[in-house]
Amino acid sequence: MGAENKPAAGASGGIGIDCPVAGDDTSGGRKACGGGGNENKPTDGAGIGNGAGASFRDGLCLLLATQRSACFELSFSGKENYYARAPYEVLVNGRQAASGDTNVFSLYSLEPGTDYSVSAVFEDGGEASCEFATKPETAMLDATLFGALGDGSRDCTSALQAAILACPEGGTVFVPEGVYLSYPIMLKSGVMLYLDKGAVILGGAARARYPILPDARKTRGGDGSLLLGAWDGGHADCFASLITAIACENAAVSGEGAIDANAQNADWWECSETMRGAWRPHSIFAERCKGIAIHGVTVRNSPCWTIHPYYSDGVDILDVKISNPPDSPNTDGCNPDSCSGVRIVGCDISSGDDCVTLKSGKYGMGLSHPKPTAHVLIRNCLMRRGHGGVVIGSDTASGVFGVTVENCVMRGTDRGLRVKTRRGRGRRSAVDNIVFSNVLMEGVLTPFAVNMFYFCDPDGKSEYVQSRAMAPVDDRTPSVGSIVCRDILCVGAAYAGAYLLGLPESPIRSVTLQNVDISFDPEAGAGAPVMAERVVATRGLKLRAENVAELVLSNVSFSGAKMEAEILGVQSFRACPEIYTRVRLGIPTAICGRTEETSITDSR
Repeated sequence: MGAENKPAAGASGGIGIDCPVAGDDTSGGRKACGGGGNENKPTDGAGIGNGAGASFRDGLCLLLATQRSACFELSFSGKENYYARAPYEVLVNGRQAASGDTNVFSLYSLEPGTDYSVSAVFEDGGEASCEFATKPETAMLDATLFGALGDGSRDCTSALQAAILACPEGGTVFVPEGVYLSYPIMLKSGVMLYLDKGAVILGGAARARYPILPDARKTRGGDGSLLLGAWDGGHADCFASLITAIACENAAVSGEGAIDANAQNADWWECSETMRGAWRPHSIFAERCKGIAIHGVTVRNSPCWTIHPYYSDGVDILDVKISNPPDSPNTDGCNPDSCSGVRIVGCDISSGDDCVTLKSGKYGMGLSHPKPTAHVLIRNCLMRRGHGGVVIGSDTASGVFGVTVENCVMRGTDRGLRVKTRRGRGRRSAVDNIVFSNVLMEGVLTPFAVNMFYFCDPDGKSEYVQSRAMAPVDDRTPSVGSIVCRDILCVGAAYAGAYLLGLPESPIRSVTLQNVDISFDPEAGAGAPVMAERVVATRGLKLRAENVAELVLSNVSFSGAKMEAEILGVQSFRACPEIYTRVRLGIPTAICGRTEETSITDSR
């Protein structure tokens, strides 16, 4: 790795988890990590599973090492948002290899089975270092030897697929610089697809050339227990994605290259809500996989959701750049769906819809294939444009639990943290243990939105879904549990600082806002903070909370607001002295919030 092939700064991922979880004294293949001058302090990292979201001590942590790439994360005060505390140079074995300014960076074009020492030397004099080893490699197969021609016009699908099928477990399929026209290719267990700098896999435009992943219930003897095609929270015929992985273990896509699904030159975005032969593909689809990693690559121009892990465990999406036009329909960035042990770290996401969305199916899937999305870490990411920064729902029929979002920057999204659900999702549809911390929001219209009246699906505006009257609690009633948002700066908000709308029969259990500073854009117009019937447009509304069991505001400040806070049907409310609210409990209006701690109980 020399100056002619400098690795980029960013975040990465690969096969396996090399930073042990909190409380785990194993090294996970990592030799030594540390920081702060000459010290070499070990770090316990943040892994997947029950430890996902645990913060590591100051220094440099190896997130992942593949055969030919590696990913690292910096942490000192733990308060940096995506960008590092200062620009830095990266030294590999004492020689300058790269420079960066983000909290996550990657190294590429490494030799397999080799020990390395890496240091980040900051302009302000600090230093963090780490020793690691790349994974051994059984073989490296150059795709061009199988007939792949990177001229942008010859169809390379068969050549790329042949290289993957021929590659032994523990091997690498190497795609050198060039543009490789391709239709869907299938990954294989134990194989890494490595896209070198300048390599582009370009999606073909002919819809008829895309295989269909069928609704598994149509297969012979199919009883719905198998998963194949999926769309909008359930079984469905859908086109295979440009990169598809079915039941793969320990597979990866890594490198400095790009996956360009080329949707702008096809017809995927036309009549996007109409099924034509099958539903639209994604750019990357990983179904029933274990230990799957997407690392370093740029993914752009997706026909639909960009990266869709589905019923998979141990998912790394690291140092990935996602770019879709702002008007491209449903081109969410990363959508883990009924997945556990997910890390989305160091990603730069710009989409035509939500940046990151966590899902777990609709009511039918919650009954037949109940698998929650759980233990998710989203850290050091930049999220731009899109309807939401981090979104949970609305397809949550199996539940979403244990989500940590930290050290992120959100710019120009409609909402920051967005939870959306509705009647009909089911009793398993529980959203709980959500922690949102150390986040910077710039120009986010509504920083915090929790909406249990979301008007999606054909019946979304029906009286059953939208009625504000208390409905019976039954097997179709969803729930929202604990949400904690702390250490958050929001600059340039527009519609509302926070809008919390629970069901009367199933109130939001607990929302805590702690050390939150929200300032409003004086030039902003009015708009609906959430997508539900009977929600009026607002401008500069501090906060509205309706049907929340417990609401805690600790050291929360608003500046430039046009409308005071409104609290309705909140059973327990505590606020710091600076908050002035109008509290309505369905009976006479009361004034509160001027004392250090105020508890109000609706005694109806």
